[in-house]
Amino acid sequence: MPQMAPMSWLMLFMFFSAMLLMINMLNYYLYSPKMNIKKESKEMSFKPSNWKW
Repeated sequence: MPQMAPMSWLMLFMFFSAMLLMINMLNYYLYSPKMNIKKESKEMSFKPSNWKW
């Protein structure tokens, strides 16, 4: 089985590193979170729960 030259390993490493960076940057800039903020209720509703052990 022939061995790969070190230059080929370096090129593969740089290629996959560049692809990883590009995919992460695309995911970061293309992700838009949906914020559901209701203006009517600003305070949190609290329901007390009675624990029966």
